[in-house]
Amino acid sequence: MRILAISGSLRATSSNGAVLETALETLDRSTWTVTYGEIGTLPHFNQDLDGEDAIPHAAVAALRSAVAEADALLFVSPEYAHGVPGTLKNAIDWLVSTGELGGKPTAVITASPHPAGGEFAYTQLRETLGMLHAELVDDACLRIPVVGTKLDRETGRVRDETTRAELTAALSALTKSAQA
Repeated sequence: MRILAISGSLRATSSNGAVLETALETLDRSTWTVTYGEIGTLPHFNQDLDGEDAIPHAAVAALRSAVAEADALLFVSPEYAHGVPGTLKNAIDWLVSTGELGGKPTAVITASPHPAGGEFAYTQLRETLGMLHAELVDDACLRIPVVGTKLDRETGRVRDETTRAELTAALSALTKSAQA
């Protein structure tokens, strides 16, 4: 089984990257293969480049293929200016016209230094992905507030045991949904 992991942050040492990697450590690697969705090299979305006869940019084709081949999707994202980071929204825009997200079990996790845990980005991602017919797995979706206090910067992982347990439960719910 394949899970596609997409981080909404391009920073090499981002908090959301630490959350993503910690969550992925809970997977049974004898059953699950992880693929990372590369979104940093995507061109800006332009419908003129996405018409019927258009040949998609290589990065767009790779993202679409990765989504199509995945059995489950995991989105982990920060919140910027009360919303989804532009690079992540751009990536999702490239998936609108082709339907790869339809029916895919999907988890949305946001992590933020603020007490609301990235509530605005969380709500926007769920709305957008739901509109594209992703199968949002409620028990696999969560917001992580005050994330900086929950990280071990040396290991690049979540150290807070409660948050680790929540991530384990979220990934378990996602994988069960994909295997159903």
